Amino acid sequence: MSWEVVIGLETHTQLSTRSKIFSGASTAFGAPPNTQASAVDIALPGVTINKRSVFARKNYFYPDLPKGYQISQYEIPVVQGGSITITTKDGVKTVRLTRAHLEEDAGKSLHEGLSQAASAMTGIDLNRAGTPLLEIVSEPDMRSAEEAIAYAKTLHTLVRWIGICDGNMQEGNFRCDANVSVRKAGDAKLGTRCEIKNVNSFRFLQHAIEFEVRRQIQVVEDGGTVEQETRLYDPDLDETRSMRTKEDAQDYRYFPDPDLPPLVIDEAWIERVKADLPELPVAMKARFEKEYLLLPEDATALTSTRATGDYFQQTLAELAGIPNVPYLSQSPDVANAKSVANWVINELGAFLNNHQTDIENSPVSPAQLAQLIAHTGPFKGTISHKVAKDVLAAMWAGECGGDADAIIVARGLKQISDAGAIGKTVDEVIAANAPIVAEYKAGKEKAFNSLIGKVMTATKGKANPSQVNAILRKKLGA
Repeated sequence: MSWEVVIGLETHTQLSTRSKIFSGASTAFGAPPNTQASAVDIALPGVTINKRSVFARKNYFYPDLPKGYQISQYEIPVVQGGSITITTKDGVKTVRLTRAHLEEDAGKSLHEGLSQAASAMTGIDLNRAGTPLLEIVSEPDMRSAEEAIAYAKTLHTLVRWIGICDGNMQEGNFRCDANVSVRKAGDAKLGTRCEIKNVNSFRFLQHAIEFEVRRQIQVVEDGGTVEQETRLYDPDLDETRSMRTKEDAQDYRYFPDPDLPPLVIDEAWIERVKADLPELPVAMKARFEKEYLLLPEDATALTSTRATGDYFQQTLAELAGIPNVPYLSQSPDVANAKSVANWVINELGAFLNNHQTDIENSPVSPAQLAQLIAHTGPFKGTISHKVAKDVLAAMWAGECGGDADAIIVARGLKQISDAGAIGKTVDEVIAANAPIVAEYKAGKEKAFNSLIGKVMTATKGKANPSQVNAILRKKLGA
C-alpha cells in the first residue's frame, strides 16, 4: 500500500531579549532554578501588566504554567501568511506559513538532576516562564522528514540572520513541534495528526518524524485508528510515546486578555523595520551567483550564516584594496571572488570545523586572510598553496600576531621564482634519477610527476610549481 506523509511544523523561536515579555526578570540562561521568576511570571495575586499588545488567554492546566493560562495571540496574530523556500535533493519547494504569533513561554519540567530524595518526583523550574517566543506555524505542505529538516534549517538560518534569536537549540531557544499524519496516496482528506512536542535538534526531529510515520502506518495497516494526541520523542529509545490527548482550539477556551489593550502598529513603524532589515540569505545567495559567478553550492555555503556572508565580502574588499599586487583588480571581481570563496569555505572552514567554533570567533580576521591570499597565485605568487595552508595554521595559532607577511619572512617561506636557481635544481634531480627519467621517456607520465615531487622536495616546497613544470619538460625535451 502506498502512503503519503503530511507534515507541518510549529517552531518556537525564543527572542533575543534581556528581559521577559511581561516582566523585567532576566532571560539569561543557566541560572539556578526559580531565581529569575518574578511575581508576574509566577502569577502572584494582585499583579497587573501594563503592556500594549493584542493577546488572548489560552487556558490549560499543567504544572509548569502557574497562572493556569498562557498569554498568547489567537484571532489576530502579529503576522499572517508568508512562505519559506526550501531546497532538497528533489529541488526547490515553497512551504506556506499560516501565522507567526507572540506568546510567553511556560516553565520547564525537570525529570533528571534532582536530589535522591526527590528522584521519584518532577521538579518545576520557572526561570523560563514569561520568556518571549515567536511561534511560527507552517501549513501542512511538507511530505517527508527531509523536507521538514530543510524547512527547519532554513527558518533557523533566517531568525539568526535577522538577529531576533540566537538559535541555540541545546538551550531550547529554537525548538520545533512536528504535526505528523499519513494518508493513502491520492487521498485529498488529511489523516489524523499527532504532535511531537519540543524537539530541540535537527537530528532528533528527523528521527522523531521517521519513527512516527512508521508507527502511524503500522497502526492503520493493522486495522487500528490513529488517535489525535501529543507525543514526546525519546532519543535514547529512538521512539515517540504518548504524552497527553491533543486539545483543539475550543478546548483552550481562548478569550481576550482583559489586562492587555490592543496593540496598534502604524505604517511608519513597519517602514522603519523594513529599512533596518539586512539583505536576506536568499537574496545574498542569488547575488553571489550572479555577480561573482559562484557555484550554487559555494554560494549556499557562504550564506549559511550572516557572519559567513559578511566575512566573505569583507575579505574580498580587503583583497581588492591591497596595493601593488599583480593581476589584482582594484574592485572585487569574479576571479578574486572565487579565490576568496575557496579559502573561506575550504581552508578556513577546515580550521573552524576542527576547533568546533563559528566564523565570528575566528582568530584570523578578513584583513589577515586577504593578506595571505594576496601572496598566492594568481596574485603575488610569493608562496605555493601548500605553503599558504601552513601559514594559515601559524596565523590561527597567533604566530607573529597573525601577520602573514611576518610569518613568511620569519620562516623563510618565500617562493623561489628565479629561473636559474630552479633550472640548477632540475639538472641535479635529472642527473640523480636516471631510471625515472628513462621511464618518462618511455611514455610513463607518472614518472614526470615523480620528478616534479623530487624538485619540490629539494627546494623544500619553495619552488614555483608552474616554473618547475615548464623547465623540467623543456630539459627533458617534452
